[in-house]
Amino acid sequence: MFKSFIEEYTKNNLGLLLENEPLAKHTTFRVGGPARIFVTPNSKESLVQTLTLIRELDLKYKVIGRGSNLLPSDQLFEGIIVKCDKGLDHIEIKENTVTVGAGVSTILLANRVAKNNLSGLEFISGVPGSVGGAIYMNAGAYNKEIKDILIKALVIDGEGQLIWLSNEELEFAYRTSILQDKKNWTVVEAVLELEPGNYEEIAELMKVRKVRRIESQPTNMPSAGSTFRNPLPHYSWKLIEDSGLRGVRIGGAEVSKKHCNFIVNVGDATAQDIYELIQHVQSVVLEKHGIELHPEVEMFNW
Repeated sequence: MFKSFIEEYTKNNLGLLLENEPLAKHTTFRVGGPARIFVTPNSKESLVQTLTLIRELDLKYKVIGRGSNLLPSDQLFEGIIVKCDKGLDHIEIKENTVTVGAGVSTILLANRVAKNNLSGLEFISGVPGSVGGAIYMNAGAYNKEIKDILIKALVIDGEGQLIWLSNEELEFAYRTSILQDKKNWTVVEAVLELEPGNYEEIAELMKVRKVRRIESQPTNMPSAGSTFRNPLPHYSWKLIEDSGLRGVRIGGAEVSKKHCNFIVNVGDATAQDIYELIQHVQSVVLEKHGIELHPEVEMFNW
């Protein structure tokens, strides 16, 4: 079946195709085993065709963005990884409305709209990820979330149809959306509504926050950002700190000494190391505080 997929994908010139591609190249943790097939469709239409072909052949697959919130196992992913990237990297700005492809970097987008004197994406200017991923998990920081600026999103549904979902239909909540239940739906594009602003002021705010981030987070080490969701009114970093877990290490994975809600790859971690450390942190915090921590990191192929 993989042979049939490769033949059709190549014949229709749908985009880049690699075999046995290490996922460690495509995650910010810098871990993950190979994918049997790895594709990057070159357009919105190619993405629709790719997903339709995968479903017709009944193949296992996973759609990813920039890999900033993923923990794949070290094992072979016996399926197809579909990466939303260069074929979905368009940005169109009309007054204060922005139409953007799901493969666009959130950091790049924040800087682009700032240069157009538009405010509203400063909160995500330091979050490494894609627009599609940000919508999938309702990414947020500084008390603001993607739901606060999103008008609607274009998705490919389980039947391979392109449909628009409104902000309300996406059912946003803290670090989640309806897309986490609809595993076979894929974000293609989003329409955002921003506010008029001043570039110098926006750039200064983003600069200040960048400095603060560098001072408080282990930005120089591979990680997936915050590892656990905050079990409000508690904060994960505080629970982990109070459990005596700062600096605890399993293999090459470590609870960051700089920020306890970050698990970092100190240089030679395997996905298994990170997975076991996540479980260890959950177990200790539950034992000491009676609170269950839920990962923000999405784990697959385990």
